[in-house]
Amino acid sequence: MFKFFERLLAITAIPEQPVPPVGLVAFYWHFASQAKRLFIGLFVIGFIVALLDITIPVFIGKVVTLVTNTKPDTLWAEAWPMLLGMAAVMLVLRPAAFVTQHLLMNQAIAANVSNRIRWQNHWHVVRQSFAFFQNDFAGRIATRVMQTGPAIRESLVALLTAVWFIMVYGTSTLILLAQADFWLALPVTLWFAAYIGMLRYFVPRMRDSSKVMSETRSMLTGRVVDTYTNILTVKLFARAKEEEAYVRDAIDQHSGRFHASLRLNTLFAFSLITLNALLITGTGAMAIVLWQNGNISVGTVAMALPMTTQIVSASGWVAWQVTGIFENVGVVQEGMMTIARPHTLIDKPDAPELVVTRGEVTFDNLRFGYGRDSGLIDGLNLAIKPGEKIGLIGRSGAGKSTLVNLLLRFFDVEGGRILIDGQNIADVTQESLRTQISVVTQDTSLLHRSIRDNIRYGRPNATDAEIVQAAQMAHAHDFILELEDQLGRKGYDAHVGERGVKLSGGQRQRIAISRVILKDAPILVLDEATSALDSEVEVAIQSSLGALMQGKTVIAIAHRLSTIAMMDRLVIMDRGTIVEQGTHDSLLRAGGAYAALWRHQSGGFIVEDQQAAE
Repeated sequence: MFKFFERLLAITAIPEQPVPPVGLVAFYWHFASQAKRLFIGLFVIGFIVALLDITIPVFIGKVVTLVTNTKPDTLWAEAWPMLLGMAAVMLVLRPAAFVTQHLLMNQAIAANVSNRIRWQNHWHVVRQSFAFFQNDFAGRIATRVMQTGPAIRESLVALLTAVWFIMVYGTSTLILLAQADFWLALPVTLWFAAYIGMLRYFVPRMRDSSKVMSETRSMLTGRVVDTYTNILTVKLFARAKEEEAYVRDAIDQHSGRFHASLRLNTLFAFSLITLNALLITGTGAMAIVLWQNGNISVGTVAMALPMTTQIVSASGWVAWQVTGIFENVGVVQEGMMTIARPHTLIDKPDAPELVVTRGEVTFDNLRFGYGRDSGLIDGLNLAIKPGEKIGLIGRSGAGKSTLVNLLLRFFDVEGGRILIDGQNIADVTQESLRTQISVVTQDTSLLHRSIRDNIRYGRPNATDAEIVQAAQMAHAHDFILELEDQLGRKGYDAHVGERGVKLSGGQRQRIAISRVILKDAPILVLDEATSALDSEVEVAIQSSLGALMQGKTVIAIAHRLSTIAMMDRLVIMDRGTIVEQGTHDSLLRAGGAYAALWRHQSGGFIVEDQQAAE
């Protein structure tokens, strides 16, 4: 039975419209419509449960009437059909309805709907551009992705269950009491008017307070995660106190918003308790007076008092449900700020996959400046022949890494075009483009998974033997065999920690090179690929890189000129333009910018001091 309900909704399905809409109602419907049968079922069973609940005070009134108006020895003979009917409702129908309701809420909806929304949010967010993640805290993005699913589910479930209690309890109580005597329904009528007015006053304020509190909670999470992610920097610069102040400020802001929200909750609870006390007292007093005057029977009094008590109990539950709805709406609104944002870098409709046969790369009249009026790169032209190996050289900020980022289409060019084998990279799919390019960066980041999984990231279908061979080529195999993590996993099964923090910089770099060797893409980008290696290991890996570069188009960036001096062509950049290009020997003979950089190297690196370079 549990499995039947748990399988009513596929969790990791992709919707027909994968991009969540911007409007709040449309955002809700985007996810609710995918499980509409479950929500409709919950809506119907909620109506049945509310009807069955209202029968309890009615049954109490009927039993009291029977007991007071019927002799004990004839009670069963006269009333057995009614008594059996009431017993069947209480023993069979009501439990069956409650069980069905909880099966729908817990087994079919709770985990399935929440995690489907989380999955689809992640599916959408992870496809955002590289710049999207650069402009926000990773912790805040993750918090919004994780919290929005439960908030949507909880608010929808609360709405569908609370609406029937309000309508069924209120309508039934007024009808039943008014049938007995109009004056008996007066306290309930006044109570409903005051109850609705109280909700109209408090709920919007709670909604707004919840949204602000959710924003400050995400900000607090983002700051805490930012501190943990950069814990090495915090330790190295002995800035624990500054980080404490940074997080303390966020906690103080969150506490202030939290206190404001809790004040509203307390005032709301006080108002509701007072209102409910007036209802019970007023209804009880009215029932006694009407009974004394002979207007109603004892059975009606016995029905009225538990009915008002049930209304009081339901009103508190409904009120907190309504409050929870708007609090969750606040969370959803805050989550939409991250989730309901269209992708800025998208593939064209029916974009083909990139097909690389030769590996020719052409930068044609390229212009780019991160949206600024004065571009970082303006009118750059560079043609790289198939299989040619070029080195990009220039001081920091010259535009080398920007050029690589544009080649990978982390950003769209603002003018001109980039061609690979004559195909404009803006016209092909991003996935196929990046599949054809291998990159080893200076700042190597590994996944918090096993060594094997990190290397296999280069080619998911690679065998264990191929993984070992790639590690051997990158001179990583020996140190991998010596690794052991805190759970006792060894060698290629050892986990590397978040971003690979358990490994040294050189070890991370060699794992990254292993990954690229395994990927074996026709275009290779080396961005300071050996910067984290000691000289002995670098010499060993250079030979491996030489074998890796055979038959590939290579773009290498390095400040250490000796590492790329043997490239087919060196391209010297300055302020987004190419100022020189040629072989190492020809550039030295020309006596230009490259020759100046070569002369002024210190320890094999480009001197960044402009005055020294001059």
